[in-house]
Amino acid sequence: MAKYKIAMLPGDGVGNDVMEAAQLVLDKINLDAEYIHGDIGWEFWKTEGDPLPQRTIDLLNNCDASLFGAITSKPKDEAAAELVPELRDKGLVYFSPIVKMRQLFNLRTNFRPCKAYNGNPLNYKDGIDITVFRENTEGLYAGIEYHPVPEEVWKVLMDTHPKAKRFDSTPRVDMALSLRLFTRKGCQNILRDAFEYAKKNKCKSVTVVEKPNVLRETSGLMVREARKMQKEEYPEIELWEANIDAMTMWLIKNPMDYSVLVAGNMFGDIISDLCAQLVGGLGFASSGNIGDKLAVFEPTHGSAPKYAGQYKVNPIAMILCVKLMCEYLGENAHAQAIEKAVAEVIAEGKYRTYDMGGNSTTLEVGQAIADKL
Repeated sequence: MAKYKIAMLPGDGVGNDVMEAAQLVLDKINLDAEYIHGDIGWEFWKTEGDPLPQRTIDLLNNCDASLFGAITSKPKDEAAAELVPELRDKGLVYFSPIVKMRQLFNLRTNFRPCKAYNGNPLNYKDGIDITVFRENTEGLYAGIEYHPVPEEVWKVLMDTHPKAKRFDSTPRVDMALSLRLFTRKGCQNILRDAFEYAKKNKCKSVTVVEKPNVLRETSGLMVREARKMQKEEYPEIELWEANIDAMTMWLIKNPMDYSVLVAGNMFGDIISDLCAQLVGGLGFASSGNIGDKLAVFEPTHGSAPKYAGQYKVNPIAMILCVKLMCEYLGENAHAQAIEKAVAEVIAEGKYRTYDMGGNSTTLEVGQAIADKL
């Protein structure tokens, strides 16, 4: 019996291409694991009305970790139009399967390392090494939204918040409302993960990226908890604070000043893509969705349907997900070997996909990395 069970969820588009490249690396390191395919993504939405079928949820409940490729997402009306005819009158509403996985399995921490490998022609600056901790299940991604706004919801707002009154003349059908929900526990969890990472890796600072001067209650809660935690538990680590808008400027101006960033769901999403571009773009951006009992590792690029099956896209982000998964499983020797192999292939420059100015295929790059192991 294998030591680990790993769910392989290629998903849509180029998710299948990069997953094949990752499998080349997995085969070479000979991890003691059973790899089990799972159904997820757009095809299952169209044909079953469910992009995350119950059978895949059951699979994840019995796995140690998962590698996930990419999914296609479309607006509500477009998604409904692509259902097979017999499902179109069922009142089905599309949801993001990765967001549902995060919430269903409480994958509360999104961990995104952004490292500039030597020799990458796409680096903004060599030497950048920033890790973003993004709260993964709350904030604007909690999914509590209304359109139109129900009368009973609006009445509560009118009765409890004076700033709602200026919108009272707007027809409810012309209103859309999203709730930005932070909990103290959610803030504490993501902050502690960031501080623990900084402590383990001897980083001098943690920067909390929010907007408490405007979002006084939600961002304010995150900042207050950060100050309290730093003072009481991590006095040896400096706590820096930055507003999200200013942070996008400072990351371009002085990226070397930062090592660990922590933010709520939406702002964490924004700055992690910015940090990814500093180190070559989404083709180099791996991430982990970490919970107490399961972790799902995914590249942060999309499904790029126009490139599906062409084996054109960069597989390095997906392969770095394998590295992150090995770390999560405690297989640190494998993780170090994979990162070393990736760094060597990038530095040599012989195998490069189109985004790096080369003409190597997805699988050629994957094989070159596997050959280094």
